[in-house]
Amino acid sequence: MGKGLGFGVIAEFLGWGAATLIPLALPLATLFASIMTMGGFGENSELLAMKAAGISLPRILSPLIVLSFFISIGAFFAANNLIPVAYNNIYALRDDIGKTKEEIRIPTGVFYDGIEGYNIRIDRRDKKSGNIYGVMVYNHASRSSNSLTIADSGSIKLTTDKANLIFTLHNGYSYEEPYHNMSDTAYALQRIGFNKQELIISLENYAFKRSDANRFSKEVMSQNLKQLSHARDSLDSAYVIVKGRQLQDLLASGGLTTPSQLDSSQFKQYQAEFDIDSLGKFKTLYDEQLALEGALSATLEATSVLDNYQLDEYRYSYPLRKVRVERFRKFTLSFACFIFFFIGAPLGAIIRKGGLGTPVVVSMFFFVFYWVVDISGKKLATDGVVTPAMGTLISTFVLLPMGVYLTWKSTKDSSLFNAEIYKNFFKRLVRLNFKKERYDEE
Repeated sequence: MGKGLGFGVIAEFLGWGAATLIPLALPLATLFASIMTMGGFGENSELLAMKAAGISLPRILSPLIVLSFFISIGAFFAANNLIPVAYNNIYALRDDIGKTKEEIRIPTGVFYDGIEGYNIRIDRRDKKSGNIYGVMVYNHASRSSNSLTIADSGSIKLTTDKANLIFTLHNGYSYEEPYHNMSDTAYALQRIGFNKQELIISLENYAFKRSDANRFSKEVMSQNLKQLSHARDSLDSAYVIVKGRQLQDLLASGGLTTPSQLDSSQFKQYQAEFDIDSLGKFKTLYDEQLALEGALSATLEATSVLDNYQLDEYRYSYPLRKVRVERFRKFTLSFACFIFFFIGAPLGAIIRKGGLGTPVVVSMFFFVFYWVVDISGKKLATDGVVTPAMGTLISTFVLLPMGVYLTWKSTKDSSLFNAEIYKNFFKRLVRLNFKKERYDEE
């Protein structure tokens, strides 16, 4: 069911939604473009011609390295300035669209209850003129009475601001019955006939209304680096206060004791011998039972207190971890774009394939691997399994050796991804097996 949203609202929602996909799209685009560029050079023998002219691969890549560096800087500004604004606006638009009720479409032959407080029935509708016939409007929105309006024909018009629905009815009756108590002995019913009557139904939340977009500015994804730093300091201070309060409560409850001042009058020259085995010995069974019950009660009380402390700590530590993770992720997009270039460009020089075939397959393989590692690290860091720095930078640490290795192999003119080499290897392997079988038969 539609909500009658305008094209501008839908386009704005899709635009902000596309901006939130930059952390996924930009690294993939960098990887894909670098593979296609260098692969096209290799496929058209342009790379071979440049090397024959004495130009080394690092020198060939130097302009692209500078370009990827500026792309990485732009990625940081996008992650710090554009993406938080996009999340802030898309959160607000999503909330406003969710509050907008579905567009009013009254069917024929059934009771329609899409308008709060009303039940409407229309027998049939003339598609050419728009007139309606056999109209029944039951109003139970008022707390003082119920009313029913029946008309032979009429028309429906919605105001331009979608604030009111106007029924223009002809030839009918209006019935009104006030609410009554069980003790009432008399019941009133009012009936009014009419030739023409206008019935105005007030509508709420049927028109799209914008609200303040800044109400989502406290969300982690809607904050830039400066705001995240301020939020981290505030949450860190609150977390320290909570830990201090928990320690004070634990000391006050007797869970821990502080050392008291020594009494010099009780000073002794030697420590009296203490029999450790006497701790488990009791004079009577009743004394032992009391000791066990006291120990059990103290253990249960301590367990309950520690559980409450753990929940209280989680309420402050989890948002703090989310803020710290998001602060590091402002930089990981730049690192990913820069490292993906050093993966894509050597790969393109090695496979020597441009176009939309092999580069797409290779790009998607590396990107999916990076994406899985990245979201896994973020999840582990948010849950507190690893530190925020380790969880967010683990994808960078995994990709960096790949980029170094592929760059080294490309400078050595390696045939790492040359399919003919692998085909010839398997052909020789099959040929050797075939010769061995013939030799065994002879």
